[in-house]
Amino acid sequence: MSPQSSPFGRRQVLAGAAAAALGVTLVTATEAAAGTRPRPFGSYGSPRRRPNARTLYVDSQGRGDHITVQAAVNATPDAPERGWTVVIAAGTYRETVLIAQAKTGLTFTGATRDARDVVIVFNNAAGTAKPDGGTYGTSGSATTTIQAGGFTATHVTFANDWLRADHPEITATQAVAVKVMGDRSLFEACRFLGHQDTLYADTLALATFARQYYRHCHVEGDVDFVFGRATAVFDRCELHTLARDVSFRPYGYVFAPSTAAANPHGYLATRCRITGDSPDGSYGLARPWRPSSDLTAVPMLTVRETWIGPQIDTAVPYVNMSAGYPWQDARFGEYRNFGPGAAIPVPENRPQLTADQAAAQTIRTHLGDWKPSA
Repeated sequence: MSPQSSPFGRRQVLAGAAAAALGVTLVTATEAAAGTRPRPFGSYGSPRRRPNARTLYVDSQGRGDHITVQAAVNATPDAPERGWTVVIAAGTYRETVLIAQAKTGLTFTGATRDARDVVIVFNNAAGTAKPDGGTYGTSGSATTTIQAGGFTATHVTFANDWLRADHPEITATQAVAVKVMGDRSLFEACRFLGHQDTLYADTLALATFARQYYRHCHVEGDVDFVFGRATAVFDRCELHTLARDVSFRPYGYVFAPSTAAANPHGYLATRCRITGDSPDGSYGLARPWRPSSDLTAVPMLTVRETWIGPQIDTAVPYVNMSAGYPWQDARFGEYRNFGPGAAIPVPENRPQLTADQAAAQTIRTHLGDWKPSA
């Protein structure tokens, strides 16, 4: 399916933005079918009927406590004894959001229980000029930056809709939808939309191992669209490669981990689907990223029991990011994958785990004593 027809596509962002610009109240499909009066916060209460004092409501139409997501985040206390919840009504929230390190235990909840209805989006790229001089850089381009530990999001879309075609003068084209750095970060039924560097699953510091769990999520992009050094688990997620109007191959790569050498667990994709709008064999599965701040990184990725579509180059699924660091030195492995993109025409290019090795690369081993619950 094309991005326009896909239920995970980008049309919702544009439609939501247009609706917001026109001052149109968004009504969910369920409400329209039932002919009921809109309830912007669904079953999550309202400013007049809060389940507790630690719940705040965001609505761009002014029916909540705040009209922007950042305002609600700012209104929560630092280092609270118990977590706070921000319920977000249907709408497109065109803003950048920072969840600082002190905002621990915060939860974002999309009020309609459909991530397509609640979109946090902006359009900075790494090469975009900052108002005070210089450019944003990759990290600074993020629409949403999450530094705090214990963050949870359910039924929310995080997006960066910056497009290369609109800015031919910019060569630093990384455009991050969300940068996640906190430990015990949970995303349930969320969407992450972008092109290059969509989801930055990272840590606060090189020596810090941050655990992140993505369950039933959708991530799409083209170049290195899941990247960073976190211990990140993708459980039953869809990883979707986008079509590109280019003459070279590969068009891009799904993963670019930069796992610290001391970290025994990097990225794990389990029971996922790797799909795409791109031609057969047009994408690589991964390449190892060794950022300049950590030349000793030993990137780690395990893809297991996952359906891999024909968009992945079966003969050369892994490539070098730089000549001095061959992908064979990374910790890449596969186990019991299936689908046309999982074929093994060149065995030395597709490292397969033994059963004993796979037993050490599971959700439990990656998350340790953390048992995430939305």
